[in-house]
Amino acid sequence: MSVLKVVEILANSDKSWEDAARNGVQHASKTIKNIKSVYLKDQSITVKDNELSQFRVTLKITFQVD
Repeated sequence: MSVLKVVEILANSDKSWEDAARNGVQHASKTIKNIKSVYLKDQSITVKDNELSQFRVTLKITFQVD
């Protein structure tokens, strides 16, 4: 029997939402092992000087508990 756990994290990038998600998973994988899936819960962008500044994502990361 497998037991899975879900944690929610926030990540950002100055390039794209995809890059923000990648940054979040890469950073989370430093301390979370056995990542099985990622659910993109929310997206937003900050604006600075009338330009897109930061792409932000809220991720739900599912991983297997040993």
